[in-house]
Amino acid sequence: MVGIADVARHANVSASTVSYVLSGKRPISPETQARVHASIKALGYHPHAGARALASKRTNVIALVMPLRSGVHVPVLMQFVTAVATQAREYDHDVLLLTQDEGERGLRRVEGSSLADAIIVMDVEMKDPRVPLMRTLRTPCVLIGVPEDADGLTCVDLDFAAAGAACLDHLADLGHRCVGLVGSPRAVYERGTGFATRVADGVARAAARRSVATTTYPCEPNRDGARAAVRDLVEAHPDLSGLIVHNESVVESVLHALRDHGRRVPQDVSVVAICPDELAERLDLSGVALPAEEVGRRAVDLVLRPCGGEDPGATLLTPELTPRATTAGR
Repeated sequence: MVGIADVARHANVSASTVSYVLSGKRPISPETQARVHASIKALGYHPHAGARALASKRTNVIALVMPLRSGVHVPVLMQFVTAVATQAREYDHDVLLLTQDEGERGLRRVEGSSLADAIIVMDVEMKDPRVPLMRTLRTPCVLIGVPEDADGLTCVDLDFAAAGAACLDHLADLGHRCVGLVGSPRAVYERGTGFATRVADGVARAAARRSVATTTYPCEPNRDGARAAVRDLVEAHPDLSGLIVHNESVVESVLHALRDHGRRVPQDVSVVAICPDELAERLDLSGVALPAEEVGRRAVDLVLRPCGGEDPGATLLTPELTPRATTAGR
């Protein structure tokens, strides 16, 4: 196994110089740093994580609290996880995954045992029970999501209320006056999950402003759920001419269910979704993209590069709606 002494011999420097290059504790000339890093690369040396943590009092680890529970669409979840892990490597950090069910206990464990330099929390609820604790943590913490009371917290997310409003406005601009929202699974609404609640609120407020009739239908994340949602919506609202889908699991199934009920897209019903851009492109679907890569990148930047010790508050990304083949005018 290659050690610091091997790197020092290869670079023709002392072992302490290699250590200072790695820790940054003392200034080393750029030429010497370059020589040491070249030797590290040539020999395939990897610093011992435990020793490095003891020396620097840093772990070079970010703890990422991710949801693994009902109503979570795993492919989209993994886009966020991958984005966080990729950006973390830019800071020479690894990612420790924690599950949502650990709750406050998991956050206390990370801080109490110094497992990580920073914490990123996903799947934030409007009245998230972890919020009071997160305000007191010494470990830097960023939320992907925005609770109802975000004072004293650093958050980043898509502006989901604006995304819902953008979908409704797009349909209203095309002349649609009866619109349904095929939403997240019922369990997601019951938990008060921020992104689902904010989309529904954004749709409702825009509908009131535009004098459009709307109905929200929670939908289970499977084909039967999509069929039931479409069946109930078209039977209860014969004049339904627009659908907003905020449930990545059922987007394609909703399109099939409309066809099975004799509704052509977009001639009879226009459909717009909030979903990953690659899905929208594959289906030629009008939609607001979920910017998982940008949200994950910004979360890591915020938690590892705080601005002067001040709380930057909530960073909300502006939604971008791209019209495609599934929406048309009345």
